[in-house]
Order: sequence, then structure tokens, then C-alpha cells
Amino acid sequence: MQHEAGAPLPPPHAPGHGAGPDWAFVAPHQPVARPAAPAGPAAPGAHQPLAHGTQPPPVPGPPPPPPTAPGWHAPPSRDTTGHVQLPPGGPVPLPQAPEGTGVTTLAVLLIGPAGAGKTTVARYWAQHRRVPTAHISLDDVREWVCAGFADPQSGWNDHSEAQYRLARRTCGFAARNFLANGISCILDDAVFPDRPVVGLGGWKRHVGPGLLPVVLLPGLDIVLERNAERSGNRRLSDEEVAGIHGRMAGWYGSGLPIIDNSQYDVPTTARLLDDVLARAIASPPSW
Repeated sequence: MQHEAGAPLPPPHAPGHGAGPDWAFVAPHQPVARPAAPAGPAAPGAHQPLAHGTQPPPVPGPPPPPPTAPGWHAPPSRDTTGHVQLPPGGPVPLPQAPEGTGVTTLAVLLIGPAGAGKTTVARYWAQHRRVPTAHISLDDVREWVCAGFADPQSGWNDHSEAQYRLARRTCGFAARNFLANGISCILDDAVFPDRPVVGLGGWKRHVGPGLLPVVLLPGLDIVLERNAERSGNRRLSDEEVAGIHGRMAGWYGSGLPIIDNSQYDVPTTARLLDDVLARAIASPPSW
């Protein structure tokens, strides 16, 4: 198989498909050179001496390794992920920020109800940092499932719970991978205070104790208004939004930092998030 222009595709390197002795690379518009069959015992009288001054034919050696396409590199080792190998479990320690949060590698969990603006704020915050930062949205990862997606509009059941937990583990692994390679990350999720084992406890297990949780909790009228502007499976009924918002109110008194962004735009909320994170690093919340 070959592109319409340029060099041919590189040979496969999967198990059982390596470049073995029976594999031959075929260049475009060139005939395949087939090795000669091994000579058997000569028939009586068939041996003829070489003419005077004639050199014996060279013994064929092993074929040269097949060329690779320009820019192609061998895949990384199977025991590594990204550039460095992840430590077992990948616990993220509490960050130190003597020069401020803007140049510190951080792992942030932004919590909030549907319509709080957590995904928008998290993406903006990640895009405007001075150090490499990734944004990981749990809803985006959940929607990687196409056929058989557990639509939240159909209600919460064992199927949606299983997909939610799977997406959380996937996000946790991605966060550890980014952090192990020196890239900060911010995750957003609707974590409920009345489910500590599945909520914050799950994130602590998947990422580590250095994860910094911050709650984004505007007023109910704000989240209802923002939810009404949504479409597809991201839009929930007003009853569901009100129920989620009511459960989120349980974060008050939990010790976690809370930002009420009812009157703030996205850039202002992102600056407040930086201030909250700086205080959380100086005096870590107990969670």
C-alpha cells in the first residue's frame, strides 16, 4: 500500500508482522527480486569448471532492512507512556508554588453543577497559563462512547454509573500522564458532597493527594439560564438542574474553596481561581 505521492508506508511492527526473513520490500515500479532456489547435488557429469579468469558468483547475503517513510519513527516501548514511565499508582504530591501558581505544575479539580460554567472556565484557565496546561473534561470523555452511550437525559442507572466510573478512571490516568511529563492539568466534574467515596475519594485515588479541588457555584437562576442555552444531551430539565444545584450546596461548610461566579465573566473567574489556588497551596484544605 502506498500514498499517491511520496514514499511508501513503513512496514508494520506489530507482533507477527515484523520484517522477517520472508518479508520483501517492494519499491514502486520495480520488479521483485526472487532468491534463487538452493542448488541440489550436481548430476553426474554436470559439473563444469570455470573458464580461466572467471570469478565465482557471490554468495547472496541477508536482504537489507526495508526503508522507512520520511518522518516516520518507531513506536515507543510498550512499558512507557508519553516521554517518561509512570510510577506505580502515580500519586500526585502537593505542589509547591514559591513563585506563584502561574508557573507551577498543578492538578486542579473544578467542581460545579450543570450550567455553572466550569468547563468554559477550566478551558480558559488552561489556555492562558504561562506553563503547559491540559484541560480534561469528564463529560467529553464520557461522550467518547458512541454506540451504547448512557444519555443522562434518560435517567441515572447502573449503565450510566459504569460509564461515569470508567470515564473518571480514564481522566485520572490522563492527568497522571500529563503531570508525569511536566504538564499541568485541570479537570472538571459535577462531584456531589453527599457521595464522598465515589466523589472526591475517587478522584484522590485516581490522581493523588496533590489534587486541588475548587467548587464553582453560582446562583440557581444563573445555572438555569445557562442550561437553557445548551443543546443535545448536555441540556437537562429544569428539575434536574435544580436538584443538582441543591445537592451542590452541601459544599458550604466542607472546607473546600467556593467561588460564586454569578456576577463574574470568564476571565475574572479564572483570575479568582488563581487566587484561590494560591491560598490552597499555602494552606491545603482537608478533604
